[in-house]
Amino acid sequence: MEGWFWRLTDSASGRVVVALCSVNQHPDGDWATVAVGLHPGGILRTAVLDGARAAQSRFALSAGTTPLNAVTADVDRLRIDLDDTRLELRFANSYAWPKAFAGGGLISSIPWLNQYWHPYRLGGTATGTVECGGEHWSFDAATLYAEKNWGPGFPERWWWGQAHDFGGADVSVAFTGGLVQLGPIRRDAGLVVVRLGDRVIRIAPPAQVRAQVGSGRWTVRAKSLRYQIDLDGDGTGLEPHDLPVPLPAERRNVGAAVEHLAGRLHCVVREFGRVVFEGTSGLAGLEVGSLPAHS
Repeated sequence: MEGWFWRLTDSASGRVVVALCSVNQHPDGDWATVAVGLHPGGILRTAVLDGARAAQSRFALSAGTTPLNAVTADVDRLRIDLDDTRLELRFANSYAWPKAFAGGGLISSIPWLNQYWHPYRLGGTATGTVECGGEHWSFDAATLYAEKNWGPGFPERWWWGQAHDFGGADVSVAFTGGLVQLGPIRRDAGLVVVRLGDRVIRIAPPAQVRAQVGSGRWTVRAKSLRYQIDLDGDGTGLEPHDLPVPLPAERRNVGAAVEHLAGRLHCVVREFGRVVFEGTSGLAGLEVGSLPAHS
């Protein structure tokens, strides 16, 4: 599978939109997992579409066999049509990924892992309209985050989070982790990426990343020789969205990703022990998931 995920927020209105599309390989033809979620309102629309295609030489994605049930995306835009759901978004002011390797660092170069992750857009803007479940929202330069994941499928269990609304600070935070499998090797591993203005900090194995997730809380402690990043997420009292996860070989989706679209995330970044950033976002995405056999 190759999956793409977009997340945009408007701090003035408190609105959050998430959209995802993955191209899943199958002997009977590639198919797509598609979803759109909105906050507030708890609205979620999902679909399985045939005719899924992803270009290998450039970012070009499409799915669906009719114009009324279709997805098209590239580096500058996203369009989704699903019955009562329609997105027309244009992207600009992208902050491009500046580091070697993908988000996982050196482990991104290891072949045959069960999944890989890359937060390729740690900033930017989205402008356009979103219609879903009777809601009609317009956005003018909403804050944008985008990522990609790929591999044979999802791990047995995972956690994830993202936030960029820290009281006007030019900051973007993303983290993930889960059960990594490579042959007989099975171990939990975590990754944290923080952009502070033009500086991107990535803490990934073999650096130390520890996480505790449960009861609506996410606690992540990441430490390298130079940096320490402490993340505390809170989704208690919020109604999450149950986002779809593809089972590529079975040609179906399962509602396995429990995501809060507007949780709270407190972030502290230290450099050589000195605090260089501290802030709290009230529009954080916070997710925990597991495949059905491992729930």
